[in-house]
Amino acid sequence: MTNAVPLPLAGWENFYIIVGSSGAALIGLQFVVLALIAETRFQSTPESLSAFGTPTIVHFAGAFVIAVIMSVPWHTLWSVAVTLAVCGVVGVGYVAVVIRRARAQTLYKPVMEDWIWHMILPLVAYASLLIAAPLLPSHVGGSLFTFAGAALLLLFIGIHNAWDTVTYIVVSGAPGVNQGDAKAPPPGEHD
Repeated sequence: MTNAVPLPLAGWENFYIIVGSSGAALIGLQFVVLALIAETRFQSTPESLSAFGTPTIVHFAGAFVIAVIMSVPWHTLWSVAVTLAVCGVVGVGYVAVVIRRARAQTLYKPVMEDWIWHMILPLVAYASLLIAAPLLPSHVGGSLFTFAGAALLLLFIGIHNAWDTVTYIVVSGAPGVNQGDAKAPPPGEHD
């Protein structure tokens, strides 16, 4: 029986096992954190959650999906390329939605760090998939490292944004801090 995985992908198996497992575990952890935060006195809105909370889950899922795609026993590199290009298109479109949501919500005014970590870096990750995917058959090595970089970037974005959200909620929802008494620092200005 022949191996269905094209030789260039076979060397990445352990990398994607680690990345995929990390993405899946962090998705689960984010649900636990959100459940715990729901029990605090911090008040959020669906608009701010969809602008700053949901994208964290999506980016963890994006890293997981890239890992799954790279672990499938593909018969051709074009199949991988088309699938990752679709992921890139969906990701770029989702970042456009996140930008719209961040501008529309009124609970929190994003600062430069928020724009970088919630919009610019995710756009870079998803756009790199879109750009590198059609180059895969002719530039295998560079494309494979680009996909790996995009998956890692999505993991780091999710970790940063989850930490930023948790610290923001802890600081702004801390006992003794009333929104009328003191203004809590925005994410990124309390680290």
